[in-house]
Amino acid sequence: MTPFTLPDFYQPYPARLNPNLEGARTHTRAWAREMGMLEGSGIWDERDLDDHDYALLCAYTHPEAPAAALDLVTDWYVWVFFFDDHFLDVFKRTQDMDGASRYLERLRMFMPLHGTITEEPTNPVERGLAELWQRTVPAMSADWRARFVHSTRNLLDESLWELANINAGRVSNPIEYIEMRRKVGGAPWSANLVEYATAAEIPARVAHSRPLRVLKDTFADGVHLRNDLFSYERETQREGELANCVLVLEHFLGYGPQEAADAVNEILTSRLQQFEHTVLTELEPLFAEHALDPVERLRVLKYAAGLQDWQAGGHEWHLRSSRYMNTAVRPTGQFTLGGPMGIGTSAARLGSLVGVSRTKRYDLSPFRKVGPLPIPELYLPFRSRQNPHLERARRSVVDWSRDMGFFDAVPRPAAPAVKAPSVWTERMLTGYDFAVCAGALNPDGSAEELDLGTHWLSWGTYGDDWFPQVYGPTGDLNGARAMVARLKSFMPLDLSTVDLPVNPLEKGLADLWPRTAAPMGDAHRAQFRAAVDVMLDSWVWELRNQHERRIPDPVDYIEMRRRTFGSDLTMSLSRFRNGRQVPPEVYETRPLQHLEAAASDYACFVNDLYSYQKEIEFEGELHNIVLVVENFLDVSRAQAAEIVRDLMTSRMRQFERIVAVDLPALYEHLRLPATARDGIDAYVVQLQDWMSGIVRWHEDTDRYDEATLRRAEAPPPAATIRIPTAPKGFVRTQ
Repeated sequence: MTPFTLPDFYQPYPARLNPNLEGARTHTRAWAREMGMLEGSGIWDERDLDDHDYALLCAYTHPEAPAAALDLVTDWYVWVFFFDDHFLDVFKRTQDMDGASRYLERLRMFMPLHGTITEEPTNPVERGLAELWQRTVPAMSADWRARFVHSTRNLLDESLWELANINAGRVSNPIEYIEMRRKVGGAPWSANLVEYATAAEIPARVAHSRPLRVLKDTFADGVHLRNDLFSYERETQREGELANCVLVLEHFLGYGPQEAADAVNEILTSRLQQFEHTVLTELEPLFAEHALDPVERLRVLKYAAGLQDWQAGGHEWHLRSSRYMNTAVRPTGQFTLGGPMGIGTSAARLGSLVGVSRTKRYDLSPFRKVGPLPIPELYLPFRSRQNPHLERARRSVVDWSRDMGFFDAVPRPAAPAVKAPSVWTERMLTGYDFAVCAGALNPDGSAEELDLGTHWLSWGTYGDDWFPQVYGPTGDLNGARAMVARLKSFMPLDLSTVDLPVNPLEKGLADLWPRTAAPMGDAHRAQFRAAVDVMLDSWVWELRNQHERRIPDPVDYIEMRRRTFGSDLTMSLSRFRNGRQVPPEVYETRPLQHLEAAASDYACFVNDLYSYQKEIEFEGELHNIVLVVENFLDVSRAQAAEIVRDLMTSRMRQFERIVAVDLPALYEHLRLPATARDGIDAYVVQLQDWMSGIVRWHEDTDRYDEATLRRAEAPPPAATIRIPTAPKGFVRTQ
């Protein structure tokens, strides 16, 4: 008996079959034998390859690829699946971490960004990679090549991450799992090959934009979650695998296999629908912003359509391949067009179930009364410290904020002569007590450093309040984007003269930027500027969701929350305090990236727990992890808060594990000198201070106190709330 019944999948696009299938089968069988992957490999024989039928996978996922392109793409997939099975046999079953690291390090030599391959391959995996690399890269640009190398290396590194989890007997938490699968799973790699197969390479200037990143991320989540449902039986019962989302939800939420499988399918559906939402609402503004010409626009749209084809074809292949649990279901048999096709036509095929699913993503009842949220007991293994210059910083931030105009009335963009109430009053700022937060974040800093840090906290929080008050009532997203562009102009990397600031937000940034950036070197100044840019862009993302009353899904929310909270900004300042001790590339390694993500998520969720009533009841907000979990898992507020607390504990445990295990291993792997190790150790302490300081501040501030909120309460602008036009297939509920 199978462990669960496969759920009803959201399949808005029919699968199509490439007419060059038989040629690809014949070609790739000969290629695999030539590379040494069949008889004598100890991994596969010809029957295994025929049963798996990777040519069928590629013919379904690339239905319009010419014969030569389909042959090459099929060879890539034969190579990657052979690598996966070879790694399982040689390293996962023996749990040989050292041998696995050396094996993966050698593979990097067969993907040179520049020049030719100089190493001699010693096994079928190396031989196949070398041959494929030489056949693929001449047709693609240097930008694509760099992106493909990055995703291929991540794909290889996934094996090491999975092996470490098997060795530790550890099941990831859901957020870590989806995040890691997205970063190091096969789907981002597959997305790069879609560009090749469709002859639609993404223009370099938009390849790293948010809309294109969301398309790749949602595509990746869809591919990986679908695979987890079909491969659960093989991975958990035959391979001892722990990296499977069904298993993760069983372990983390206490679900049985069927309930967990249904929940994974719900997440899968949500990710596919976000893909559609991004195509329909975010690509056209992206084209205009970057002035893409018609040919470039067509390439992006062909790429997006290629990702859709991959989803549909990948599902059909999973139904047919002997590799997966699929005996209880029948293939759909949808090989031809047979109905509306392409971007934006899925609504013609949606049923009531999909309408209900889409309904969950919209909140049409803002400002609902929720009352204070009881704060659960939080796991925090270190104590906060405080800067001795606290009182000076308290006085300084009030004086500075007054000078910047934070207590002045705010003009309406559409009618500058019409003044709205001030965003803040001096009494409000005093109660917020940002100096306590800044002092706990930098307890060893000088008086001047503490003043500067407190001013940044005041400016960032003021901006976070200012944007929805100024642009929220009208939904003026173009005005918000223009303001973000203008704010960025006040951060010149060469510290040149800027325009005269015309509002408190501009005036504050114009003052803070030279004070902060002048002592920095060029590289760190650019990094810090990028961190502020990310936070500014995230404010527009929040406004857009607010305008549409769209509740983000958990994965998208958590990644954007790190940006809206200013995590990158404060961490960048902490890095700067370490000076030249730590080489910049060390911060780009996986252990440091995961350390920062764990700390950021913990701090962000602290804020969401404390700000729940303020945001939901008093501001009509949607961007709160408790609300997101309530909505996504259909649980009560108390259950959602407990899930968030469990997630915070898991993130903190991850932080501790990285410090205790991963960082010492990184030191040895990179052969870091003592000065660099000391710098990273100091950075760890700064992150500990940051998390404990965030908790300390939330316990002390009155920003989230109900009595304070009542004093500042104004009638909610219900008349100006825009209820979005229902998307096609969306069932509006009253």
